[in-house]
Amino acid sequence: MSNDALRGQIPTSFCPVKCRPISCLPEDTAAVLALAQAAVNVENFTIPLYLAAMSSIQGTHTISNPLAQGRLWPGMSTTAGTTLTSNQRAYNTVFSVFIQEMLHLQLAANLATVLGAPPQFFDKTLLQNTNGGWACYGPTLTTIPHIVDLTDTTSFADVKVNLAALTTEQIQLFLAIEQSHDDARADIKADKLADYFPAVPFENWTAKNTEANLPQFGTIGWMYQCFMQYLAIEYEGGVTLWSKLFDASRLDQQRDIFNGKYSGHSRDEYPLMPMKISASDPDMALLQAIDMINGIVNQGEGGVENLLKGFRLQVQRRIYKNVSLDTTVGLRDEVTDNAVETRFRPDRAALIVDYPYEPGNVDARSHGDVIDHWDRFNELQNVVQEPDYLNFAQWYAAGNAWTGADLQTSAYQPQANLPSPDEVAASLTAMRTGQDYPQLLGQLVAGAVDGINKALTQYWASSSARFPYQAMAASGDRMSLYWAVFGEAPDLSASGSLPPITDADRHACQGLSVQNPGNSCAALAAYHTCSSSNSCKGLGGCGYPIIDTAGNSKNFIAPSDNTCNQKGGCAVPISVFQTYGSGGTMDIADIFSTPPATLGTFGFTQNQTVYAAAWTAYTAVMNAQQPPVAAGNPPAASPLRMVLPPN
Repeated sequence: MSNDALRGQIPTSFCPVKCRPISCLPEDTAAVLALAQAAVNVENFTIPLYLAAMSSIQGTHTISNPLAQGRLWPGMSTTAGTTLTSNQRAYNTVFSVFIQEMLHLQLAANLATVLGAPPQFFDKTLLQNTNGGWACYGPTLTTIPHIVDLTDTTSFADVKVNLAALTTEQIQLFLAIEQSHDDARADIKADKLADYFPAVPFENWTAKNTEANLPQFGTIGWMYQCFMQYLAIEYEGGVTLWSKLFDASRLDQQRDIFNGKYSGHSRDEYPLMPMKISASDPDMALLQAIDMINGIVNQGEGGVENLLKGFRLQVQRRIYKNVSLDTTVGLRDEVTDNAVETRFRPDRAALIVDYPYEPGNVDARSHGDVIDHWDRFNELQNVVQEPDYLNFAQWYAAGNAWTGADLQTSAYQPQANLPSPDEVAASLTAMRTGQDYPQLLGQLVAGAVDGINKALTQYWASSSARFPYQAMAASGDRMSLYWAVFGEAPDLSASGSLPPITDADRHACQGLSVQNPGNSCAALAAYHTCSSSNSCKGLGGCGYPIIDTAGNSKNFIAPSDNTCNQKGGCAVPISVFQTYGSGGTMDIADIFSTPPATLGTFGFTQNQTVYAAAWTAYTAVMNAQQPPVAAGNPPAASPLRMVLPPN
């Protein structure tokens, strides 16, 4: 049997590299840092794929806004219960995987952090093209980043790596991503095995290499086993690479949104699973790192859990020197099916406490997370072939169009200051036929995703940065809206951000521009989704009630001021339905004067529309120009502002 035929076979016991010259430490360090970033890349790569797929499922959802009683918005959400339609089952399934990919991204980012590799989310990584957009998706692309070119496989040679509707064809891509190691290895063509499954240490690797120089791993499981193999390297004298790189002073730089305690989130979603490394002792910390990686592969790809068990037993034996531990017991036969271990499942009781107003979230995750990702997608193949399943592409192909009846329930009551469901439906149709909307709405989606990635990089880099919760929700709204309008996925290959403009004062959208009164939309503002991901003053901080720096609990930052990063925030462009949940006062400032000038204070009231408050602030700034400029009358709402839900 040739050596190539044996490539990629998981060994029956964990055998780390030993007695390696300490002179190899710089190149080994570079390999670990590259692997750490690669793990972040692989997990991040899956998130737009799954977001696009679940957003493609035809349907509507409600929102928890008192002024939206009886209204429905384009795009599905999770559904509670056991008697579900095919669309509801499909959405719940993909949502459960999507959330766990966010969990895997957190775990990978925390591992990178403690190893001294500050995680980069998309920007300046292998996922980004030269235009600043996503390089990994396209109608002709076939490569899963860092892992495999699908043309080198037998079962998935015709599958494309692209954002697409949830269909049997797209599920084939998801199955290729989530295959367990042994199955994925067996599917690679025999004459291509030599291109994959590198041994540790990597051949011809140098201290100057980065993630861009990594070999293709063949499977996600093999990537993680290489990660562990590198961390286990023992140098002359017995010191390990893990002990050289692990630094307990970095523990506080980790982040945790799943088991973290914050407002409205009091319970650990995964009480038996470590979300970050807490131990300062290197060996105990390594046990936690192994468990974190084991959680990733057990929930997802699988196939290397027993090897991780062997590594864990060796570390335990080093810690407990007086205890005899057989490192080969149970290897290669413990994991026999696609069930997720109990310790790696979310706790339903905790989810109920943490998400009291989201029963669909609770049901989708507590029911779906019992089996691994591959098994969930395998079951989903049958669901999308059921007669009642429908995605937006199929819905439009059948000749459908939006009507007011699609956007309301029997509880709907007309309100004089808000558009009717018929008007919203007409706006959806206008966007579908309007020449500029594919690009504008595509930029809006790309900007939302870009804002999240930038915010995540900041979140892991600074203890003062906030997790972009609102941006997460807003990105889903925008992805769903694109599908609901056009029946296809947006193109993310174009950049989701533009260079900052420092000499323009654009007050969010539709006429609110000092430099260009009467403009239909301040285009740059479309890239700034909400308070947790925007970054440019004057380009979209449009009225989310953020308390001013003086700390007055009733005085807020005025629309558009956004005097520093991550303020503003009602989801640019300002939805017609965006209203204030409480009243207070706002200081109006001409933020581009030198020094910035306070122009006065005005009051706003509960349920007042944010656009009305923004227009008040904008008018005051226009009047303060030299010479003063008449603001005129507010323009009629654009179709885009008419169809966006409030944040």
